[in-house]
Amino acid sequence: MEHSIHPELLTKQVNVLVVGAGGTGSRVIEALVNLHRALIAKGHPGGLNVTAMDADIVSQSNIGRQAFYQPDVGTYKAITLVNRANMALNGTAVWKASTDLLDESTNLRDFQLVIGAVDNRLARYAIMQAMMKTSYKMAYWLDFGNKTSQGQAILGEIAADRRAMREINRLPHAGELFPDLVNPLVTNDDDGPSCSLAEALERQSLYINQAVTIQGMSILWNLFTKGVINNHGAFIDLDQSTVLPMRIDPTHWARFGFKPKAPRKKAQTA
Repeated sequence: MEHSIHPELLTKQVNVLVVGAGGTGSRVIEALVNLHRALIAKGHPGGLNVTAMDADIVSQSNIGRQAFYQPDVGTYKAITLVNRANMALNGTAVWKASTDLLDESTNLRDFQLVIGAVDNRLARYAIMQAMMKTSYKMAYWLDFGNKTSQGQAILGEIAADRRAMREINRLPHAGELFPDLVNPLVTNDDDGPSCSLAEALERQSLYINQAVTIQGMSILWNLFTKGVINNHGAFIDLDQSTVLPMRIDPTHWARFGFKPKAPRKKAQTA
């Protein structure tokens, strides 16, 4: 099966929200700069309009694993990355930063693509709920997640309209394929902050964030440049040097316990 891009995303500037600007999010924002420039070069009418959202401040332990450097310590992650991105874009776009915390009531109506680069289930649940409540039209949700040396990137679709969510060709999102990822009752063993780079590297491989970023951004690249994709996710294992695709296939989704809901039939009038 194939999935075709939402047609309007090829005719106007695309509003993108990146939630989380840490290990994966900082790499994603770097990659989005390149994606924006490449899309403009290939004739896209507006490229990407990105907002980065993260309330965290750069700490010493972030240096070396995340996309930050010694002078960044003590600054807001989102602001630092957006300032850097805007300098790289050299006036072709002006991206924005937010130091707010996203919760279930955050209005995401204006975003056609939400990228989640968060490290806990509660934050991922908040993204899902906010999109389900406020995404008037069908929007994309690209979710990143990783453990020590394994990770995944899953592109799905989500809308506040329940009828739209029953579309048979809709891409299931991460919360539907992997319910535990959005279950705030499931505790994480390593939610706490690291005190040093050495401690952080005990929890995560040095390159896992870049690895999942490349796979997720490659899906977006194919979607925007080819207009269709056959895979909407990938599973990465750096220890085994493997990448397994998430195919757009109901039989493939069924292995994870997801079955598309059939559209409701309209009531016939006499």
